[in-house]
Amino acid sequence: MKTIEYWIVSTSNFLWDLPLLILFLGAGFFFLVYSRFLPFKHFGHAINVLRGKYDDPDDPGYINHFQALSGALAATVGMGNISGVALALVAGGPGVLFWMWVSAFFGIATKFFTCTLSVMYRGKDADGNIQGGPMYVIVEGLGKNWKPLAILFCCAGFLGATPIFQANQMVDVVGQVILTPIGMSTDSFSARLVVGLIIAFTAGLVIIGGIERIGSVVSKLVPAMVLIYTLCVLAILVLNYTEIIPSFGLIFSEAFSPKAIAGGAFLALIVEGAKRASFSNEAGVGTAPMMHGAAKTKEPVREGLVAMLGPAIDTLLVCTLTGICIIITGLWKTSTSDGIALTAEAFSTSLGSIGSIGLVICVMVFGYTTILGMGFYGKQCFSFLAGTKYLKYFNYWYVAIVVLGAVASLDVVVNIIFIGFGVMAIPTIISATILAPKVMEAAKVYFSKEH
Repeated sequence: MKTIEYWIVSTSNFLWDLPLLILFLGAGFFFLVYSRFLPFKHFGHAINVLRGKYDDPDDPGYINHFQALSGALAATVGMGNISGVALALVAGGPGVLFWMWVSAFFGIATKFFTCTLSVMYRGKDADGNIQGGPMYVIVEGLGKNWKPLAILFCCAGFLGATPIFQANQMVDVVGQVILTPIGMSTDSFSARLVVGLIIAFTAGLVIIGGIERIGSVVSKLVPAMVLIYTLCVLAILVLNYTEIIPSFGLIFSEAFSPKAIAGGAFLALIVEGAKRASFSNEAGVGTAPMMHGAAKTKEPVREGLVAMLGPAIDTLLVCTLTGICIIITGLWKTSTSDGIALTAEAFSTSLGSIGSIGLVICVMVFGYTTILGMGFYGKQCFSFLAGTKYLKYFNYWYVAIVVLGAVASLDVVVNIIFIGFGVMAIPTIISATILAPKVMEAAKVYFSKEH
């Protein structure tokens, strides 16, 4: 008799083997070409917007541009970049990293379009507060007849926008780095449950405070943790400097390996890279537009420019740092570890206990901020479906799902997220593609002005 785990993994594999690969990469290529590489021409202006040069506290919205990007990054810079990359390297080898870069390149264009639309077509919740996200883009931009597509997005959000993966891997790193050296572990159900309850309680205190509290917390934690993580990896690169060039050479050679092409593994390599990149930066999934839709701005294009910086930071920077760290130590082919345990082993191999401590700090904070970001996304989906008066019940459910993730199987957890993200992407990309001309019209007007 086939188990639930079998059906979850099979469904995930079916969705990502070809249908979603075509959707993500095809849409990204379309947005890139259709925009004539417009987002890439304005990175300098995007940085100025992010610095607050154009902030106006009287603009509609709840958080500034920096907080919006930090909030979006809080839900992406985390386990997908640290544990997800390790899983990808084990599954497909160093070549996977190259295809993650390609997907991120397309993702920059995708985020520009989807997040511009999230401000352009903001709607209102049951309390009359303005909200953004693909569900509102669909209803406000395409019309009420398209509402079933918006409902599909929100239903899938309960699968994709959940903290089960983050909770699972946070428990693992606590066991690997903190408890194992003192003769304890998180192998037992009760131990994992206790750690999960602690994580759930602390996250719940912030999530209940709403988007303003989330934005305030993550705008302080995320930049600091990206800096600490970057410094740790740079130290590993310095200690293994002779392996840097060979490691990059391995990434490119494995990405176009004749053996992989002849053996039929080439497509699987691309699929793995695209899948992990979507998990890392969520471009096209539709989560980030919900956060950027809360930004204080009257200029949709301005927020789209800020949003496009996300894939550059979380995939091109953080994922690359993680991947190189693992490749340079050779552990991707010699270790029996997987996920966060493999990254922890790479850090401890080069930096000893200092590396392990640095990683556990980064992972716990990254995981925690991701749980906060996902909490906002899940709450937005729930609010659209059930109304705002029932939001207190969402908080209870979300805390419970953190605990469930702490004790669940890693394989099940990862594939549940993949299914959720895959289904969420369908309404997001369809609506963004149809409304793409509106984005280009707005961009033409915006860039014709003096900024």
